[in-house]
Amino acid sequence: MADYRFRPLTPADKPLFVAWLAAPHIGGWWQDGETEWALVAQEFGTGRVDMRVVEQGGTPFAYVQDYGVHEWEMPQYADLPRRARALDTFLGDVAFLGKGHAARYLRQRCDALLADYSLVAVDPAPDNTRAIRAYAAAGFVQRKTCIGEEGDPVTVMTRPN
Repeated sequence: MADYRFRPLTPADKPLFVAWLAAPHIGGWWQDGETEWALVAQEFGTGRVDMRVVEQGGTPFAYVQDYGVHEWEMPQYADLPRRARALDTFLGDVAFLGKGHAARYLRQRCDALLADYSLVAVDPAPDNTRAIRAYAAAGFVQRKTCIGEEGDPVTVMTRPN
């Protein structure tokens, strides 16, 4: 299994982050890079969101963030324990697609989070089958499909401790 490094996202990562979100394989699952960057930039220094760039062998290839499931009004997570974390991610570098990296870095990141939290939750769109497969391979199990905070359906998946 590959070892991944999860370094903090910094303002210097903006060009990489924005370029990743312009890649065709991301289309539809996240907003455009400038919009998403504006959202993550608001969180720098707040301590509410742990934002990381995923690297393998010094090459950055993905983004992952986690936060308390009750940090914001998110109805899909209302029934989860207080000590749970929500996780969002995307694999940006197309050279890393289709090789099992997402499942492996997700497993490694969740293992670290579960040392301190009761469970980790994700909420992909029900038709985002690639993400759902990666989450399942990382040990997540489907709990329910419901309406998320933006009014769209989501599939809530959790990985318990």
